[in-house]
Amino acid sequence: MKTALPRTPLVAAVALASFGMIGHAAADTSALEQRLLELESRIAAAEQRASAAEQRAELAEAQAAGSPAPADVEERLARVERQASGEEGFSFNVYARSGLLLGEDRKSIDGGPYVTPAGGLGGAVGRLGNEPDTYAEAILNYRMQFDNGAKAHYRTMLASGTTTSNDWDGDSNLNVRQVYAEFSDLPSFTGAFENASIWAGKRFDRDNFDIHWLDSDFIFLAGTGAGIYDVQLADNWRSNFSLYGRSFSDYPVRPERPGDEGNTDSLILTANNYFGNWQWMVSGLSAADNDERDIGDDQMAADSGFHTMVAYHGDSFFGLGEGNFKVALMHGQGLGAEVKGLGSDGNLTDDAQATRLGIYGTTYVAPNWRLAPVLLGEVSKDRYVDGDDYKWLTLNARLVNEITQNFEMQYEASYQYMDLDPNGFDGRNAVSGDFGKFTIAPTFKPQVGGFWQRPEIRAFASYTDWSSDLNNYGASSFGNEGFTGGQWSFGVQTEVWF
Repeated sequence: MKTALPRTPLVAAVALASFGMIGHAAADTSALEQRLLELESRIAAAEQRASAAEQRAELAEAQAAGSPAPADVEERLARVERQASGEEGFSFNVYARSGLLLGEDRKSIDGGPYVTPAGGLGGAVGRLGNEPDTYAEAILNYRMQFDNGAKAHYRTMLASGTTTSNDWDGDSNLNVRQVYAEFSDLPSFTGAFENASIWAGKRFDRDNFDIHWLDSDFIFLAGTGAGIYDVQLADNWRSNFSLYGRSFSDYPVRPERPGDEGNTDSLILTANNYFGNWQWMVSGLSAADNDERDIGDDQMAADSGFHTMVAYHGDSFFGLGEGNFKVALMHGQGLGAEVKGLGSDGNLTDDAQATRLGIYGTTYVAPNWRLAPVLLGEVSKDRYVDGDDYKWLTLNARLVNEITQNFEMQYEASYQYMDLDPNGFDGRNAVSGDFGKFTIAPTFKPQVGGFWQRPEIRAFASYTDWSSDLNNYGASSFGNEGFTGGQWSFGVQTEVWF
């Protein structure tokens, strides 16, 4: 006789667990009941697990009656359960944003988190109400588990971005940004490697971390290569090791041979060490023949470099309350002087050096108010020509008021100071000054609560202004006709991830 397992406790447990992840958003009893009803619709996977459990119960009854279950049936049921839990099988993840950014004259205007003169050096100014593009990532995963307990994960990631508002972009730049395989729980691995996983292919490093609302990575290590994660060197010492390759753009490697162009490989060898909440990352970089790159003015491009980062990942809001914070100090020389996107800039000189500090945190300052402040700044010199000197500092904060279950008001303020002396590089002029942006964004969501709750649809109005001296920098949006400071912009945008 079939024994049906009760579904109601399962529904309630899944719903309550999901509700507990929302954060500190206040809710009364009626709101809780409404959320429970909404979350019940999301338990298709749980229903599948329940179905598998029912079949297992049937087998148990048959065994109790003296009829042993075939081994292949047991294995199929085990696989169903693993697939239902996400440990095995296919899954799909997405990040996407798309919106319209208009100026006061109802025409498209320049924008983006890196719109300022310091943007080319990594000086982001905040993304809310400042993004003119459509960008989408589609991530396809397949996970397998083998009889010996070993696991395999295969991932492919497709991405495309455009700034046109048309439904069809004739200049599409679809990219395959990740294709890799990763193996874990390998029975042959013992000792320090017992919990280690190995991978090879093209990928974003697993332990990159960023400031999402600024649209700036703390560190972005990516490319094509191989590595090993989670080598346990001591009780409180875990390390990751990787070798990534990247390619610089085509350039004449040997001027005496016209037409002899190539992609100089940039190799990045990294040891990423974790000691509790502390992280210490060390990288060595090399690029064969890059010193033959013609960067002008009798400068020599770097063919090697060094990079290091010390970071702390806090599990509170700077010890003042619930939330989290991260702080990272980075330094690089030569090819390592591009301290965020490791190995991505072949124009750096042999003497280039840069130091960057980043700090951010997230917390609730009241039951329905959440706050995320950021400080990010960098100093660098001898970057592209001997004697150049760049300094910039960004202060940013996003404040959000959760008004109803489906509506919140977002506010973002950004300030950036920059003192840039390119020393004539690429025809640019020395400038110094300030940039400011303030955005108001009414936002609709299926359910509010927490910094990472998506999807959302938002309208926005932004006011931006900057020092007139910045218009003289050159090779920048600043100073172009119709983009000279003291401007309003308006638009709508959606942002999705799951």
